Amino acid sequence: MKRLTLPSGVIDAIYVIFGILFCAFALTGFLIPNKFFDGGVTGISLVISEPNDFKSIPYVIVAVNIPFIIMGAYQVNKAFAYKTLAAVVGLGACILLLLHVVHLKTITNDKLLVAVFGGGFMGIGVGLSIRGGCALDGIEVLALYTGKRISFTISEIILGINIVIFLIAAIEVGFVEALYSILTYYVASRTSNFVIEGLEEYTGVTIISGQSALIKERLVMDLGRGITVYKGERGFLKHSFDVSQPVDIVFTVVTRLEVRRLKKMVHEIDEKAFVFTSTIKEAAGGVLKRRARDH
Repeated sequence: MKRLTLPSGVIDAIYVIFGILFCAFALTGFLIPNKFFDGGVTGISLVISEPNDFKSIPYVIVAVNIPFIIMGAYQVNKAFAYKTLAAVVGLGACILLLLHVVHLKTITNDKLLVAVFGGGFMGIGVGLSIRGGCALDGIEVLALYTGKRISFTISEIILGINIVIFLIAAIEVGFVEALYSILTYYVASRTSNFVIEGLEEYTGVTIISGQSALIKERLVMDLGRGITVYKGERGFLKHSFDVSQPVDIVFTVVTRLEVRRLKKMVHEIDEKAFVFTSTIKEAAGGVLKRRARDH
């Protein structure tokens, strides 16, 4: 039976719609009623609208995002900017609906639950929107724009902006609430990373071993992985620096769930093998397992 496949544009739209719903639910059900702040553009919008008890948040969150959307048109592309504009307007409309029409009740006033679950739902929403090809928070666009003009990394720029946001939050709503807001942001950022990368986040594995021939065979024949082989030398120990021998350095890419199995296999072949891993943000082509969305 032939499987029904949806066009990529429809899948993107579904991701973005659910991203909007999760973000709006997190803001109206958890963060806003408890005067908790998030990082990034959402945090800036919350800080600006706090003096009038967040009544203007639907409009502020759209207005504050506009400059970043314009930056996105130049830093990424116009299609990204249009999708982001539509998503941000949709988020503002959804917040307006939940606050002033549905009158969504506060889910909980427990500060820890608000930080964990409010941040979690926020992270799911942001992650889904990114998987849909847009951004509900333009802070990374600003960091990308600024990073080309100063010597700081994107992560350092985002951290600096968020420090300012949380310092203002500490002044406006209190130090304790600001600390909980930092926890909220941390939970949101970790959750969004998980949603974007999923359980199949790719990991690069480099193996240096005197038994490289058998390791290469097992990687390809048993695990079904593609490999790349670099020619190198091993040895150069302190007590025998002049002694070395050629060695094949084996590199492969696996999913996070396969790392333990791979290490166990290598250890069975050579207990002294040197194995190290590195996180890979993007991978395509070659002999890779397709993610769920690519099926």
